[in-house]
Amino acid sequence: MKLYEWDFAPNCRRVRMYLFEKGIEVEREECITPDILLKEGFRNQYVHQMVPMLELDDGTQIGEGLAIWHYFETLHPEPPLMGSTALEKAMISAWERRAYDGGMVAHAEILRNSHPALVDRGLPGYSEPIPQIPDLIDRGKIRVASFYKKLNDQLADNKFVAGDHFSVADITTICVVDMGHAMEMQIPESADHVKRWYDELHERESVQKSKATHMPDGSAIT
Repeated sequence: MKLYEWDFAPNCRRVRMYLFEKGIEVEREECITPDILLKEGFRNQYVHQMVPMLELDDGTQIGEGLAIWHYFETLHPEPPLMGSTALEKAMISAWERRAYDGGMVAHAEILRNSHPALVDRGLPGYSEPIPQIPDLIDRGKIRVASFYKKLNDQLADNKFVAGDHFSVADITTICVVDMGHAMEMQIPESADHVKRWYDELHERESVQKSKATHMPDGSAIT
């Protein structure tokens, strides 16, 4: 079994953090070049050309962080990170999706359409050129602001993103927040409940251990 990933990518960090929380050890392979391109061998190996991707011993390939979570959650249900009761599962699923769509995708919309290294790569997973659309940058910023407002309201009455227990909703959300930090987009001053949650969660071992260790060019992150 092997996990193909990119150390710097928040989507890959979601899986790493989950595995650390579960205490599951999986061989990992970095498959991104210093030019932020998938290595040719991986592109030829995996038709969807995106990370993370989990390859099982029999060659079965499981793409997408959410799918990888489901695979391991079934095999290793303790501690439960995707909920135990019907209500917990529903709330965690809803808030994880909000964090992913409203937070991670919104940040990616800004990054993909502004970064000079991503010209003609406006979307991931395509061999064909996908042009950047600069007008989407401002839309992304509006979405990020809305994400923080809704998250702050939710955390006003909850210790964790989806309720009383740490879950994959927290994993995705902290990956979003740290992605923003890397893009020099900080938690808004008005989001005091998000700051409380972030400071508390940042002390968690899985949060620290899952952080990226190096930049795309291979230089260490200090």
